Amino acid sequence: MTYAPADMTARFRALHVPGTPLVMPNPYDEGTAKVFATLGFAALATTSSGFAATLGAADGGVHAADALQHAAAIAGCVDVPVSADLEDGYGDDPERVAATVSDALAAGLAGCSIEDYSAGLDPEIHPIGPAAERVAAAAEAAQEGRGLVLTARAENFIRGNPDLADTITRLQAYQEAGAEVLYAPGLIDIADIRSVVSSVDRPVNVLLLPGMAPVAELAEAGVARVSVGGAFSGIAFGAVSRAARELLEHGTTGFLDHAGEARELTTRAFRLH
Repeated sequence: MTYAPADMTARFRALHVPGTPLVMPNPYDEGTAKVFATLGFAALATTSSGFAATLGAADGGVHAADALQHAAAIAGCVDVPVSADLEDGYGDDPERVAATVSDALAAGLAGCSIEDYSAGLDPEIHPIGPAAERVAAAAEAAQEGRGLVLTARAENFIRGNPDLADTITRLQAYQEAGAEVLYAPGLIDIADIRSVVSSVDRPVNVLLLPGMAPVAELAEAGVARVSVGGAFSGIAFGAVSRAARELLEHGTTGFLDHAGEARELTTRAFRLH
């Protein structure tokens, strides 16, 4: 069944239920998007680092037009809602961020995320005032037409500033600015996650990282969405690297034992979509 973009937005919004989290993988190309949809995931999100890796680039090395084209391709190849990782909105000023969100709407996306960190010539976490203004501009653009679900990200914990109080203050400001979902990637301690959830009135997304509680415990903490970021891309590169080293260094083919499972799954996924 093919759904209209407006239906995708409504479906995506409805999937955010605190205590019953949406588990959302991050495909890095159309093939992985089709596989995840075939496996039964209810929604997907792009990953800036994962997509950049397919181009041989580091995270932050993709231009806005390429990221939006990639996100549109992902949204167009599956029948589940897709949200886009739009990094910092590809500009510091609120007008540029709003234009990026409008482009995401035109691309058929059900949601997008905007960070409060700029990776430009002078990388910085934006001061809270300008950061909230950027979220407000994005939120206004996100309400145009059919609308999309805007996620605002507070980047402290993955940018060398693990300040929980400041992170909560930022998320509260982004909530007031109009964000529908709040996200502080890098939180690991379950007590910190509970503090964030209890301090805001919007669904909270968490990024799965080593050492974190399992999804069931995150659900008990009131989390509404769980994602993996670029982890699946990293796992894929790791598996390919191990196989290549086996061939190069030992001349053996044990890695071929894993190819059959992938071939069966991709054949099914690519026929269905």
